[in-house]
Amino acid sequence: MSEDLPHRRDFFREALAGIVKPLAECFQEGSEPPPDRLFLRPPGAIDEGRFLDTCYRCASCVEVCPAKAISLRHVPSHPADGTPGIDPDLAACVVCDGLKCTHACPSGALVPLKRAYEIDMGLAMVSAERCLRAQGEACTECVDKCPIGAAAIRIANDGPPNVSASACIGCGVCQLHCPTQPKAVVVELV
Repeated sequence: MSEDLPHRRDFFREALAGIVKPLAECFQEGSEPPPDRLFLRPPGAIDEGRFLDTCYRCASCVEVCPAKAISLRHVPSHPADGTPGIDPDLAACVVCDGLKCTHACPSGALVPLKRAYEIDMGLAMVSAERCLRAQGEACTECVDKCPIGAAAIRIANDGPPNVSASACIGCGVCQLHCPTQPKAVVVELV
């Protein structure tokens, strides 16, 4: 019986390898989910997984941004380290004439755009309870500063602003100019 034991072990090892190896190969062949975006990308950014592989981290988009909204992000030990991003609490995309960053990118990580409505950086979300309008104040900063205007964000009656998901480009101007802390309007990544 003891002679039979090594054969059984070999049998089970081979059987287990036959199950585990195909599973491991499946996970290696791209079934892993794409990496999460950590911050807003400049206008024209391709999907995050491809963006991280394509971006040269050359700062061409940073250099041409008239609002100085784009910066190379410092995220040690993360694939996004050194890639361009926007923090709308510090500066927002102003949807400049010519959308310069999208044309300055030499790698193709940013697709050249011609019109503001082609931008899709995120979506502004309003927290009604934080909004000054919910407290009876007549604040209209987010609406007044929006480069898209009433098509993207508008105020109806006395309540907080309403954001149109189909028109909001996620530039972050509303978040930048929102006077509340924490912000009542925040751009979420989409």
